[in-house]
Amino acid sequence: MTQFTRRSLGAGVFALGMAPAILRAQGKTVLRIGWTSGDGALDPYATGARLFKQALEKRVGDRVDVQLFPNRAIGDERPLIDGMRLGTVDMGIITNAVIAQIEPAFQVNDMPFLFSSEAQGHRVLDGAVGQALRTRLESRGVLALGFMEGGFRHMINNVRPIAKPEDLRGIKFRVLQSPIYIEMFRSLGGNAVPMAWGETFTAVQQGAVDGLEIPLGIVDQSKYYEVTKFLSLTGHIYSMIGCLISKRSFDRLPADLKTAVTEAAAEATPAQRAANAQATAGFRDSLQKHGMQINEVPDKAAFRRGVLPMYENFRGQIGADIIRDALAAVQ
Repeated sequence: MTQFTRRSLGAGVFALGMAPAILRAQGKTVLRIGWTSGDGALDPYATGARLFKQALEKRVGDRVDVQLFPNRAIGDERPLIDGMRLGTVDMGIITNAVIAQIEPAFQVNDMPFLFSSEAQGHRVLDGAVGQALRTRLESRGVLALGFMEGGFRHMINNVRPIAKPEDLRGIKFRVLQSPIYIEMFRSLGGNAVPMAWGETFTAVQQGAVDGLEIPLGIVDQSKYYEVTKFLSLTGHIYSMIGCLISKRSFDRLPADLKTAVTEAAAEATPAQRAANAQATAGFRDSLQKHGMQINEVPDKAAFRRGVLPMYENFRGQIGADIIRDALAAVQ
């Protein structure tokens, strides 16, 4: 599409802050990539977007202009992924649980205590399970270019440290709008409050919720140490974040740019994982310096026992084959 007008496209697209995907200006293909967290140097979402941009522009020079939109500038995560399906958004760095809202098989990545390490998560996502997820997502109109990471998720709140499941009782935790997250807290005796990311900081600040669960990098880079006191290193879910592109946008690219985009994401994904691992090593010290009280969780087995029934309960939603293969891959 070389020319467009507000009238020909309709006001709704522009009201959402979205323009048609794959703009072309002065001979360049423009790819707009959005995410909802900040653009800090160590933010895992921002790091992924920047590394993809660098890798692609290294390959094709100024034929492509990758434009970066942090801080929900072109939408929250669900509008971003819906826009990708429609072809009104090119790309996004999107949290796994939101991807799972359009392809439930991705819920497998959020199953509590499935992965014991980042390396284990990489092996599963880079193997047959990851390929099966890519195939299912493509049928929804979105391509997964790479499975990047936010790191393991931990619990932060203003009531008490979490060391055992009983400590969750009576605490209101903001969670992603995901059945997995809601059921996890219910299984452990906590109180889950589903909420969009854009509302969360203010909700914690004003006491509408007591806390939330997110990776250390987002606690630090989004300055949640300003509004929460306790950080408990539960490591309950490995946070995969997807580098995604609209299938419609991808299909409109020339063949050589399709190859370049695919190769750029393949280069950026392990680089983003490595950068996040290096940054995570310093986040704990940073958060402690900002006054957060940090505690280890001595007995994660008690948490695992509490969520074990979820693996059977979600088998139908996720797919018995995906659950089976994921469990086999982590043995």
